[in-house]
Amino acid sequence: MRILGIDTAIPTASVALVEDGELLVEEIQGGPASPPIGHHAEVILPLIQSLFDKAEITFNDLSAIAVSIGPGSFTGLRIGLATAKGMAYESNLALVGVSTLHAGAARVQNFEGLIGCMLDARKSEVYLALFRRSQNNLTRLTPDAAVSLQTAVELVRKHQTAGGRALLIGSGAKAYEREIGESFGPSVRISAGAGYSSMAAQVALLADRRPDAAALDDLGALAPVYLRRSEGESKRNNLV
Repeated sequence: MRILGIDTAIPTASVALVEDGELLVEEIQGGPASPPIGHHAEVILPLIQSLFDKAEITFNDLSAIAVSIGPGSFTGLRIGLATAKGMAYESNLALVGVSTLHAGAARVQNFEGLIGCMLDARKSEVYLALFRRSQNNLTRLTPDAAVSLQTAVELVRKHQTAGGRALLIGSGAKAYEREIGESFGPSVRISAGAGYSSMAAQVALLADRRPDAAALDDLGALAPVYLRRSEGESKRNNLV
């Protein structure tokens, strides 16, 4: 299968092309001519076109599209999913939704132990999911959740084996690096994600490994996973 991966859940948008479990090429937002980080609507289609130009393919050469569906940036998720749905409808391609946190944890290679993807959810909360990597197998330990930093620390401590190592990746880990360091010391490493493959690459790879990746998902039913209400929705509810 040849799968186009799309991620706009985090501030840096990315796209990638995977074929039969191998990453062929990826494009990540950046460079002096690029729109500011977070401007997904302006950058996602040019990124896809650049990817196609490098790989010398068109939509007709794809088997499926995979997109991160959250949690993450509310606006970014809507843009990414709308773009993926539009392309899937237009080209009659399979569409696969992938957890942003799962893709984030899957970026970590050459590390065995507890891995947590922790994205900054603001308001002293993080989006968190924990996994354990052993012999190249990544096993989910907790569901995706929006939790306080204190709860996140407790979850990591609960699943960290005695004397075991842990690695937390993502914007939430970097935002609370000091607090995490005070709680765990050197047994927990922090990474913002530099040096790993893109989120979009892991979105496509995870979709490729899914048993039913070749089947069309219900495009109408596939929706972003926010885990909590947007700030605008919260304000409206408080006025009622």
